[in-house]
Amino acid sequence: MCAVLEISPKTYYKYRNKEDPDYYDYLIIKEIFDDSKGTYGYRRIVEGLKIKYGVVMNGKKVLRIMKKYNLVPMHYWKSKKKNKNTRNEENVKPNLVNRKFDVDKENKIWTTDITYLIFKGSRAYLSTILDLYDRKVVAYKISKHNDIKLVTDTLNEAIAKRKDVSGVILHSDQGFQYTSYEYKAICESNSIQISMSRKGTPIDDSPMESWHALLKKETLYNNNISSLQEYIQLVEDWILFYNTNRIKGKKKQKRKTYTKREK
Repeated sequence: MCAVLEISPKTYYKYRNKEDPDYYDYLIIKEIFDDSKGTYGYRRIVEGLKIKYGVVMNGKKVLRIMKKYNLVPMHYWKSKKKNKNTRNEENVKPNLVNRKFDVDKENKIWTTDITYLIFKGSRAYLSTILDLYDRKVVAYKISKHNDIKLVTDTLNEAIAKRKDVSGVILHSDQGFQYTSYEYKAICESNSIQISMSRKGTPIDDSPMESWHALLKKETLYNNNISSLQEYIQLVEDWILFYNTNRIKGKKKQKRKTYTKREK
């Protein structure tokens, strides 16, 4: 082993009993990996070890050590970067709401979406969940990144606030965040039913679209804002006002029909 690694026995025994028993296996794995210009996966590494050093190493062990030391083939990174914002078609769900937005109790239907907060070229992203019963904000998050974490953080906060969410229908568009496995796993583990608008049909989520329009009308367009941070603070203050003090329009009451006897 010392000859393979080109180190002295003194150095070998100095580090052999250290906490990390994989270190010297990592060194020869890394050498094969570097020789391939960062293109080999664990199977080719196994072959390379055998050819170059005559070392037979289990493929699972090589894979574990590569993960441990973050030896990731370049093609994997390129593929991951290219596809990270791609919708997972197998996770697209049918529309369970079908534009029936009048709800008779809370925690029956939630709706969610992301909107841009843009000021002079700078932008942030607002993720919100509304309860269609009273149109109040259940949870929201603001981030500089439009990613899956933004959506899952919002959902986890909503679950923590409302607690008993079993059976809730959560309606969204078909964005990559909402078709992600992370989002699906959180919903399924909390018995939340996923509902999605049809592709390219924003009217299927018109309450959320209307709420975004109202938010921007009463924050961005009604104030002399000097920075994105000030805009974000205005949004947070407005959401608190909206949930606690803002007078909301009354729902239209259905007219009662009378029979001749009742009249």
